[in-house]
Amino acid sequence: MTFSISETLGFLDNPNLPWKSIIVGFTVGQFLFETYLGYRQYQVLQKTSLPSTIKQEVPKETFDKSQDYSRAKQRFAFISDGYSLVKNLLFIKYDVLPKFWSFGGSILKTVAPYLPKFMGGIITQSIFFVFVLSIFSNLTSLPVDYYQTFVLEEKYGFNKSTIGLWITDQLKSLALSFVLLPPVLAGILKIIDTFGQSFILYLSGFVLVTQLVLMTIYPSLIQPLFNKFTPLEDGELKDAIEDLARKQQFPLTKLYVIDGSKRSGHSNAYFTGLPWSKQIVLFDTLIEQSTVDETVAVLAHEIGHWNLNHLPQMLLFSQLNVSFMFSIFAAFVNNNSLYRSFGFATNPTMVGLILFSDIFKPVESGLQFIQNLFIRKNEYEADEYAKTCGYTEDLGKSLIKLNVENLSYFEADWLYSAYHRSHPLLTERLEAIGYVSKEKVGLEKPEKQD
Repeated sequence: MTFSISETLGFLDNPNLPWKSIIVGFTVGQFLFETYLGYRQYQVLQKTSLPSTIKQEVPKETFDKSQDYSRAKQRFAFISDGYSLVKNLLFIKYDVLPKFWSFGGSILKTVAPYLPKFMGGIITQSIFFVFVLSIFSNLTSLPVDYYQTFVLEEKYGFNKSTIGLWITDQLKSLALSFVLLPPVLAGILKIIDTFGQSFILYLSGFVLVTQLVLMTIYPSLIQPLFNKFTPLEDGELKDAIEDLARKQQFPLTKLYVIDGSKRSGHSNAYFTGLPWSKQIVLFDTLIEQSTVDETVAVLAHEIGHWNLNHLPQMLLFSQLNVSFMFSIFAAFVNNNSLYRSFGFATNPTMVGLILFSDIFKPVESGLQFIQNLFIRKNEYEADEYAKTCGYTEDLGKSLIKLNVENLSYFEADWLYSAYHRSHPLLTERLEAIGYVSKEKVGLEKPEKQD
């Protein structure tokens, strides 16, 4: 006897179930929950005194500016989330989905004479439908994105972008989705259509392969469309990073500096590549803000993720989530009452996926708590790894500088943090590695690297 989630949830295909009202309830419920969390965090951001663990590290004026910036971002989140809620509710009220579906069908009829015969079916209509939906979503999100970039981030000195660059980024992102989405969507829909209720395993495998392919092509084919990669110049920093990689047996093949400063003053570092060939990418802002040892300490943390197999762990965790989601979706893929509630005479799988994403929201919110716990565990372990490499003090200083330079908040409400934060707070990380303050480093600027 086998257990099937889809069979267990078969009772949901009831013509009397008010699916519109259910989805509206889930959408409003998530908004109210996240607004409540934001309110709790906003109260914490009203504090005027530094946490005792960093009182010697961070100047009071820097803390005040960080609090002000974080409050401004939270107020903006209240407004942008409210805007998204209204947009979603109007979307449901005026049956926009069936209208877009019909429009996608009209596009297909228009271009059908120019397409190969195998592209004349419902999968191609689904792709056109998603394109229409994407364009609509991008256009209605432009005011929010513009305000965030050119008003909020500009006010606090982070925005380095121009209107021209911003528009170009929007167009490139849209064009990229037009290139990458069709094969992925076609693969998903074809698998569901071919295997029926047995699609879960096959679709989970397809998603995993897609993730791995995108991870492989992203650094060499996708990100260079938006940023310039320059090999790190010879000098003390390059020598120190290569020495760390050799000691930790990290398969470093390339060292790049990315021009993140052309868009933002925020800083970061990461590594990409296949298991046997890794590339380290440093933001130019990170190099500008940190000393050689502090930069290397950040990379020791990143190498810790690699050494401790955190990426495979996260892929496995992601696959379990995906498989679980698909198992539940199997109960909705042919749920007639769901499609009829939204004005569809047939059951387009692509529409079912979109509607199911709203139904899945309460479960997704619960899974987010679990995922954040898992990621925070990995962050602590990577910090501990950097500590064992001898970078306790430099890692502590680099974490403080990253927090200060990015004006990240220093304290958070516990429930807000559990839901929204995948990384521990600065104070939590400093305490975990046993960092002992020796001097005020919050605004210390490094000397220029040779």
